[in-house]
Amino acid sequence: MNNVNDITENLGTLYHPKSALVFYETNGTSTNCYVEHFDMDKNGNPINAHPLTTREAHVLAKALLTDNEKNKAFLKPKGILPTNILHFNPSENGTVIWYTKAQIRQLYFVDNLGIPNGKVYLPPMLWFANKNSLSVFALASNRRPTEKTPLYYAPFFNIYENGNVCMGTVTVDIKNSASIEEFTTAWEDYFFNSYFNHLMGKHNPIKGNCVSLWKKLIQTGEAFPKAVLKKNNRTLKNLLR
Repeated sequence: MNNVNDITENLGTLYHPKSALVFYETNGTSTNCYVEHFDMDKNGNPINAHPLTTREAHVLAKALLTDNEKNKAFLKPKGILPTNILHFNPSENGTVIWYTKAQIRQLYFVDNLGIPNGKVYLPPMLWFANKNSLSVFALASNRRPTEKTPLYYAPFFNIYENGNVCMGTVTVDIKNSASIEEFTTAWEDYFFNSYFNHLMGKHNPIKGNCVSLWKKLIQTGEAFPKAVLKKNNRTLKNLLR
C-alpha cells in the first residue's frame, strides 16, 4: 500500500550530540564509582571534561523518568475502556484486538485498477495489531464478537490470506506513549489513507471479482453485500493464542 499523505513534515528529528558521560570504577573488592561529564564540540568531539554536577545529574534523572512514564502510558485508556476493544496486552510491542461496525469510509485505489476513489460502505471488521503490523478480517454482523465468532476474509486488496496487511511504502510510527484510542485510530488511518493496488498472490478474498465489486460499490453507493464474504475457518479465539 502507498500512503497518500505528505509525510515529509513528520520525518524524524535529527539529534546532535551535546554531552557524554564516562563512568570510572576502581579495581578490587571495594569499588568506588566516579562519573565524568564531557561537553561536545560542533564536530561531536568530547571537550571540557569535569565531574558530573548535581544539576546535571538532576537533568539526567528527569529525562530517564520522562521516558519511563511514556512507556507506562502505552495502551493506557484515556478514560473508560472503549466498548469496541475486545482484548489488549500492553507489553513492549503491544497487541490490541478491536472491531468496527459497518461504516462509510473514503477508499483510494491505484489508477490501473480502474476503480475511482470515493466513499463506500464497508462491512463490520475485526482488527488485530501490534506496534509494527496489522491484520484485518470481516465480520458477518455488527454484534460485539465473542471467542466463537467466525471470521471472514477482509474483502480488500493488499491483504494476505492469513489476514496480514501489506503496508508497502507506508511509514508506520506508533508512539511508545500512545493511548489505546490513539493506537487504534492510527492503525485505521494507516489502512484507509493508503492506496489499494493488488491482490496478494492467488488469494481472492471474496466470492466473485474484487475489482468489479468495489467499482460497483463506489459508483452506486449501495450497502456492502455480505453474501460475497468468504469464511476463513478461523474464530476470534484463534487470535488470542
